[in-house]
Amino acid sequence: MEKIKIATAQFENKSGDKIYNLNVIESLSNLAASQGAQVAAFHECSITGYTFARNLTKEQMLEVAEFIPAGPSIKRLTEIAQNLNIAILAGLFEKDAEDKIYKAYVCVDKNGLVAKYRKLHPFINPHITPGNSYCVFDLLGWKCGILICYDNNIIENVRATNLLGADIIFMPHVTMCTPSTRPGAGFVDVKLWENREADPTSLRLEFNGMKGRDWLIKWLPARAYDNAVYVIFSNPIGIDDDQLKNGCSMIIDPFGDVIAECHLLGNDIQTATLTPDKLKNAGGYRYKKARRPDLYRDIIGQPHTPDQKVVWLNPGEN
Repeated sequence: MEKIKIATAQFENKSGDKIYNLNVIESLSNLAASQGAQVAAFHECSITGYTFARNLTKEQMLEVAEFIPAGPSIKRLTEIAQNLNIAILAGLFEKDAEDKIYKAYVCVDKNGLVAKYRKLHPFINPHITPGNSYCVFDLLGWKCGILICYDNNIIENVRATNLLGADIIFMPHVTMCTPSTRPGAGFVDVKLWENREADPTSLRLEFNGMKGRDWLIKWLPARAYDNAVYVIFSNPIGIDDDQLKNGCSMIIDPFGDVIAECHLLGNDIQTATLTPDKLKNAGGYRYKKARRPDLYRDIIGQPHTPDQKVVWLNPGEN
């Protein structure tokens, strides 16, 4: 297994404007390729936009969603990958022949679709069907996995994806800067974004504090550390529908160290070189070898009734 150079991106998407968003993906992928990146990763629903979907009917969702791989967005992504000789990962809403709707994330290269994953824990729209399988695939000699946003908050998903062979897990999100039961959470005032050139400091304080990055750093590096995997985290920046997102797309190594991060208050990409030696040198590799599944196989696998609540979508519930 050879080293691989990966770029993670952040950008301000436009709701429902796939042409615009794909043009930005092309521009940032071109920048990534010019810096030697072999892979460029973008956020959840980076092709379609995300938060606006909470207000769409099923008929409207079906209009936004596409067949995969036959839809126009996958064809366009493939063209970009061919022209730049780079693998691209991006997200969109998917539909099937039975009019079921999924939250999908794809990997394409110059030959077309490499992998497709459907979010296991969707919530943005009641008409979305949850995925029912993990995704592990080969990319440039590495085993990779995908988990979308909330999927990563359930720690079993990350461990399962790793145990299925993934040494790199792409974790596209649209997250942070929303209300929660945790102290310090909440929306960030859109006016701070509009005034970011004159007063970047006030915006960064919000973006980097407990509403944003400080919360992310509480748990995301632990997913990499505990499983001895590389984490490729991608998140939008700027206005997504009526909410403000803080970007800070980053790459975390198997030691739990942030080795690349987007810091611009705008569209940005950052790259990192991933080396295979860290996979076995990191503590998580030893911890996995020391596991005793006989002690907790039945505990972890015991039946229960899932109860997924998202506070900012249901502000009256706790």
